[in-house]
Amino acid sequence: MSDPSPLPSSSGPPSSLPDAPALALWRGVTWALAPFAPLLLRWRRGRGKEDEARWREKLGVAGAARPAGEVIWLHAVSVGEGLSVLPLVKALRAGRAGATVLLTCGTVTAARLLAERVPEGVILQFLPLDLPGPVRRFLDHWRPDVAVLVESEFWPRLMRAVVARGVPLVLANARISDRSAARWSRARGVARALLGHFTVIGAPDAAMAARLVSLGADPGRVRVLGTLKRAAEPLAVDEGERARLAAVFGEAPLWLAASTHAGEEEAVAAAQLALRAAVPGARLILAPRHPARAEAVAEVMRAAGLTVARRSLGEGPEGAEVYLADTLGEMGLWFALAPVSFLGGSLVADVGGHNAYEPAVMGSAILHGPGVGNFADLYARLGAAGGAAEVADGAALAQAVAGLWEDPARRGAMVHAARGVLEAEADGVAATAGMILSCLALRGAPQ
Repeated sequence: MSDPSPLPSSSGPPSSLPDAPALALWRGVTWALAPFAPLLLRWRRGRGKEDEARWREKLGVAGAARPAGEVIWLHAVSVGEGLSVLPLVKALRAGRAGATVLLTCGTVTAARLLAERVPEGVILQFLPLDLPGPVRRFLDHWRPDVAVLVESEFWPRLMRAVVARGVPLVLANARISDRSAARWSRARGVARALLGHFTVIGAPDAAMAARLVSLGADPGRVRVLGTLKRAAEPLAVDEGERARLAAVFGEAPLWLAASTHAGEEEAVAAAQLALRAAVPGARLILAPRHPARAEAVAEVMRAAGLTVARRSLGEGPEGAEVYLADTLGEMGLWFALAPVSFLGGSLVADVGGHNAYEPAVMGSAILHGPGVGNFADLYARLGAAGGAAEVADGAALAQAVAGLWEDPARRGAMVHAARGVLEAEADGVAATAGMILSCLALRGAPQ
């Protein structure tokens, strides 16, 4: 699994298309549901979940012409994955003059953010729905020379159609969460069939490579290449808004609970109550993982006796103990404001924690719960270096936050240690770009 060569010895797409009964059933169900796709997209447009000008791209109707020459197609579903591939996009363009990079995503937020950041000449589109017509139209139009899925985006019909056309299919920066691994372990035939579609798989570390092999990936097609997130650009920060909010918060002791899930807000509320009692003026920025849960999260805070202001409603933080950051695309702002951050998804079962690269890069001290299996390797290195600290519950969280507030030198050392761990991380951009470019040789002459 650690062989550094970019392609497996049995190079080329799988000689036959692996399948499983469940995947055949998926194709049958999606065929039956295909006529209802426009209605689904209309419903989503009415709720602001689709781009009014570009929603037809999800039906496979291209929003741009296909350029002549080779097309390298990358898919990164949302904001985090999209930002992580931007250095890879630059490396691919530098390594293959004349090739066009087609970058697809799945969410409106990702599309808007990436539109501001992609290099000139990169084509940005929405991924088609995993239905017969949209997949066929998308592939007929773009005719990619290599297809790259990032992290854990598996769409069975699309993957099968790509491989059936003889296009190399690559999984880059592969990540299978604890929850997905547990689910796939109960359906190993499906996992083996899906992973069997890939020409080659790039894993960020040995632990993830071993997980993929345990689920059915061919060991000869798995490569440990380092992580793409190591080279990801820092999250965007509106400096004017940062300065304004910093003035509003003033000297108040401030902390952030980021990407929290249902069942964690109670612990966060308990921590804020304890901090309020111990540290006068303590303030909390609370950014739930899913802003659609905002009202339920606010109710948890109010039931605990805390005052709440919601950003999405235009309410300012003045006078509120909890500023509910229920918006999308602003996490960089919250990490920049808060000297201490608790990363959610780590105090509840089956989530597996969230990415610690972002607060580390932004200079916010990192606290987390014990459930960080999605990034176990990274959190282990952070903990060993003193770059992050684990807490078990709301009481421990309050104690840790208060301790970091009271000892700026310790907080600074934690931030410095976290950055040191990141700098020592293997940067997977060059190796991943090499793997993808090598796959182009599996296709014939440029189209």
